[in-house]
Amino acid sequence: MELELESILLPGIEAKRPLVIAGPCSAETEEQVMNTATELAQNGVKIFRAGIWKPRTRPGAFEGVGVEGLPWLQRVKKETGMYVGCEVATAKHCYEAIKYGVDILWIGARTTANPFAVQEIADALRGTDIPVLVKNPVNPDLELWIGAFERLNRAGIKKLAAIHRGFSQYEKSQFRNHPQWQIPIELHRRIPNLPIITDPSHITGNCDLIAEVSQQAMDLNFDGLIIESHECPARAWSDAKQQVTPAHLKMILDGIVLRDHTIGDKPRTEIDDLRQKIDELDAKLLQIFSERMKVSAAIGKYKFENNITVLQARRYEEILNTRRKQAEANNLNADFVIKVFEDIHEESVNIQNNIMKELSSKK
Repeated sequence: MELELESILLPGIEAKRPLVIAGPCSAETEEQVMNTATELAQNGVKIFRAGIWKPRTRPGAFEGVGVEGLPWLQRVKKETGMYVGCEVATAKHCYEAIKYGVDILWIGARTTANPFAVQEIADALRGTDIPVLVKNPVNPDLELWIGAFERLNRAGIKKLAAIHRGFSQYEKSQFRNHPQWQIPIELHRRIPNLPIITDPSHITGNCDLIAEVSQQAMDLNFDGLIIESHECPARAWSDAKQQVTPAHLKMILDGIVLRDHTIGDKPRTEIDDLRQKIDELDAKLLQIFSERMKVSAAIGKYKFENNITVLQARRYEEILNTRRKQAEANNLNADFVIKVFEDIHEESVNIQNNIMKELSSKK
């Protein structure tokens, strides 16, 4: 895919990995903004982020201070020399942010999911050269993400980058938003010159996991990190658990290992990216297998409590026939799929037998 892109790097920002953007989830007070920004600047951060408008799931939650906070960002620029950025979701947000000299804008996950909203922002920014970062949509929809870049690019916005902030999922996991690394990897394959900035704060929802996810992003040769940092996370008005102090942020950044993305004199190739994608998909398969076997164990318990035999021949035949049809509908080798499900069924039967034995022994 071809997009007409220019570098998002602003004057004075070195072209090195990782590009770091940091600051509080929300601009709360002028004092909080200035204290956090001053500490971050002292630790070498060049780009300060702060939420001015906060889209929230339920009404009544803190939705940001709004325009009142934009002069605070002006003061950050003047007194620390940092560039400043904030999220925008409407044309009015864009006009106000530009009027107050905001240097970088980003579009949030909820907004990316709405093509009408993205188009409104693209139209509002037409004729500007401000860098725009686009977060992935809440749900794992790569085409919707790419569509947002295309809308902005067609409006003349050439300084674009992606923010990988993870994806919503129904199943519980250690992550607030599952990283699903294969999606930004595929984005990179399709638009190689588009910078990718990972947001470990929103992926993890947990400050203790930010270092791990930051390292993974760098191991994938992504370009930058956007991390939420607050002078006192415990007192934050929003997303307290995923914010770190400026000192903690420095420890995380100092601990990152930047690996050589070449093998000898051979640059990273498309096959390396595809192999990484295989690894991520395999990890997802294993997680699904684990969840499936937990369900099998629960079925075994139900069968014991209701005096039902483990093997249900009619159900097994139904599974195999259904999976064969599903395999064919997905252009998969049906014989291969049947072999896989025969093994899965065998393991499920073993698990249920063991549950039966264990419960019987407790009687």
